[in-house]
Amino acid sequence: MAQEKFLLICQLGMGLFWIITYILIIKQGFQDKKYGMPMAAICANISWEFIFAFMYPQNDLQRIITFLWFLLDIMIMMQYLKYGHKEYQKLIPSKIFYASFFITLGACFFIILAMMHEFKDIAGKYAAFSQNLMMSGLFIALLLQRGNLSGQSMGIAVCKMIGTIFAAVGFYMYFRTPLITIVSLATLFYDWLYIVLIYRLYQKRVM
Repeated sequence: MAQEKFLLICQLGMGLFWIITYILIIKQGFQDKKYGMPMAAICANISWEFIFAFMYPQNDLQRIITFLWFLLDIMIMMQYLKYGHKEYQKLIPSKIFYASFFITLGACFFIILAMMHEFKDIAGKYAAFSQNLMMSGLFIALLLQRGNLSGQSMGIAVCKMIGTIFAAVGFYMYFRTPLITIVSLATLFYDWLYIVLIYRLYQKRVM
């Protein structure tokens, strides 16, 4: 009974803090008129959330959480398509920009389905932890690419890391595998590095 309660706390903590992360990304995106999540992360998130909200739902609570993530990621996707095009219009034509997004979206969808069947993972945990690691690395890349805090904030970084901690602890306690453990540790390292980089940019602003 105690284990079930602890797992529920981890599930709720993960869901809540990633919901807050997405809301902060949307808020910062509208404020700065910049997208806050890189393309590959958006495509992977939306694909995973669609699959596990509508095609292979888990328990009722996780289905609700996943559906809320999906709705928020749709808004984040719209920000990317709106602001990302303006950011890259000098580099690539609009047709290629939009085509690359939807091709990546389709590729992510089928890759996640393939991972499910390859690893016999009906809960999608291997895909979820892998794309969380990818997202952490891409957030850092986006920050370094821009060299400023456009579309990013300390709140986003901290809430993402807290959500990752809840997910990592919950899965380690009850569903641990060597792969997920290593991926979780790597994700936490990159989340910590992301916070450090954002803090340094804040310090430069103050100076």
